[in-house]
Amino acid sequence: MSSKEQGFLNSFLAGGAGGMCLVFVGHPLDTVKVKLQTTDLYKGTWDCIQKTVKKDGLAGLYRGMAAPITGVTPMYAMCFAGYGFGKQIFCDADAYEKLKLEQIAAAGAFSAAFTTPILAPGERLKCILQIQADAPGGAKFKGPMDLGKHLWKEAGGGVAGLRTVNRGFFGTFSRDAVASAWYFSSYEYLKAKLTPEGESSPGAMTTLFCGGTAGILNWAFAIPLDNLKSKLQTDPKTFERYPNGCRSVAAEMYAANGFGALTQMYRGFTAVMLRAFPANAACFLGYETAVKFLNGMGIH
Repeated sequence: MSSKEQGFLNSFLAGGAGGMCLVFVGHPLDTVKVKLQTTDLYKGTWDCIQKTVKKDGLAGLYRGMAAPITGVTPMYAMCFAGYGFGKQIFCDADAYEKLKLEQIAAAGAFSAAFTTPILAPGERLKCILQIQADAPGGAKFKGPMDLGKHLWKEAGGGVAGLRTVNRGFFGTFSRDAVASAWYFSSYEYLKAKLTPEGESSPGAMTTLFCGGTAGILNWAFAIPLDNLKSKLQTDPKTFERYPNGCRSVAAEMYAANGFGALTQMYRGFTAVMLRAFPANAACFLGYETAVKFLNGMGIH
């Protein structure tokens, strides 16, 4: 079965399995990334890890994981399913055989339309929970449900409540469209080039390499947008301070630092790259394993 022939249900279920593998492996360094992006309390990645573990134990690195775990299965399921729909829209019948990367990248970017409605509110809650221990007075919220209720009530519910919970929606969409274009196109390229002749897919170690490399390329181009999104989503006065969303964040950073803002937009780079390879290697290995399992069950 070629990449384009994979069915919706197979993509949906296998994507969910891959996403769960990614979160378990990658969440601790995601916490470090958000802390580095949103505070000035740490000298770098290792300093952040040491201080977080000293203050809160290993559990501090997994703070806020309930939000992505709760949303990760449907989110990654929709990501891979959205990629499947994108294949049907943007890819020729020979796109994978001839590696038409611009078509595969467009299909990957299309997946962001499926994931953002799930991911944006989860990202908003996760980022606030990850940095709350660094705020004066320490941790204020018990978990994502507690935080979500607080944000909803603080905004007065209704449309305003939905607006605050989904703060950073378009920033999340922009980040994920760019990231997924590189993510899927690089993975499919490496997978095709490294699959032994006569085989339908590479072995486990090669899959880990392809997935990990795709994760690095995914984040190399997404970090600036992710940085803007994190600042937007975690500022207590986000609507007043950043009336035009990520554009306002970028303008503020440029006004304060000039072209040095580009360096600031890559804050957390080390933590992101340390996380990107193992987390996405785990994701694609989980995904490919689930695909084979589902194919064996007749779910194509």
